[in-house]
Amino acid sequence: MAVNIKYLSLFVLVLQNAALVLTMRYSRNLPGDMYFSTTAVVITELMKLCTCLLIILVQMRFDFASFARFLWENIIMLPWDTLKLGVPALIYTLQNNLLFVAVSNLSAATFQVSYQLKILTTALFSVIMLRRSLSVTQWVSLVILFAGIATVQVQPNDPTKRASEKVNTEQSAMIGLCAVVVSCLFSGFAGVYFEKILKSSTQQSSVWLRNIQLGLFGTIIGLITMVFKDGPNVMEKGFFFAYTNYVWAVVCLQAGGGLIVALVVKYADNILKGFATSVSIIISTVASVYLFQFQINAQFLVGSSLVIVAVYLYSKYPRPKPEAILATSLEQEQEKNIAQGIKS
Repeated sequence: MAVNIKYLSLFVLVLQNAALVLTMRYSRNLPGDMYFSTTAVVITELMKLCTCLLIILVQMRFDFASFARFLWENIIMLPWDTLKLGVPALIYTLQNNLLFVAVSNLSAATFQVSYQLKILTTALFSVIMLRRSLSVTQWVSLVILFAGIATVQVQPNDPTKRASEKVNTEQSAMIGLCAVVVSCLFSGFAGVYFEKILKSSTQQSSVWLRNIQLGLFGTIIGLITMVFKDGPNVMEKGFFFAYTNYVWAVVCLQAGGGLIVALVVKYADNILKGFATSVSIIISTVASVYLFQFQINAQFLVGSSLVIVAVYLYSKYPRPKPEAILATSLEQEQEKNIAQGIKS
């Protein structure tokens, strides 16, 4: 049974990774009015928040009195512990907004490959902030990863923008690349910062409670971002202006992605998770050819192949773990929490 759940969760993760990028790209290039991406980020945070609240409520067998007391004691009565989550929540919210900018300016395949840069940024922040050691193979894989992404991005004929691909907005590969790089830096720092909080905190909190704290801040910060960026337009046209089924699909895929990764972390291992990432890159590339007339050239093929190899090597040969059980537990908790907050 566990084996079936493991491979089922991996299968769903592959589909979620590929479908999210493709749906985001498609929704940003539909003819007609364009929805406000800032409102989509707010709805995503709200959905994740409500999901975690529901999970805790179910765990308490719908005892609303105990549920309310639990939230009061662990959120309101521990303000400093809650405020610590404000930093990663801010960064995750900004990251999610940048992802829309990146996908609007890069093809789905190019974005999917380039976004694996978050592996490099997370590893570097782990070494700097947590003094974590990486194996030689992992360092080599990070170099290969960077080389592959650079190969995809630095192309004389960028396949991101083709005359045959119908787009709804003006695109800039440079803007898309900058959005990806900043987003990956945010992702790496927030993830490691979050793990540092978990390790240093004396308060033992569940994954779902931490994500409720993230969701509260994320929703508030998302609303503030929406007001500053699209406030007048949202007031004039409405919060759900130009929402289609594809937009709702993007929101649901983003909100559900963290739960799926949590299942993979619980039932699978890093090797299979890395394999799932590699397969999702291949699916996104093939689908982009048929959906967006994306043209695969030799440079993109070489670069994406290097990225896939790097992801596999990084996952297959993890760093040495002197305290294997403790380290595994902490890393799995960090993976679940990061997944709920993002992104990934």
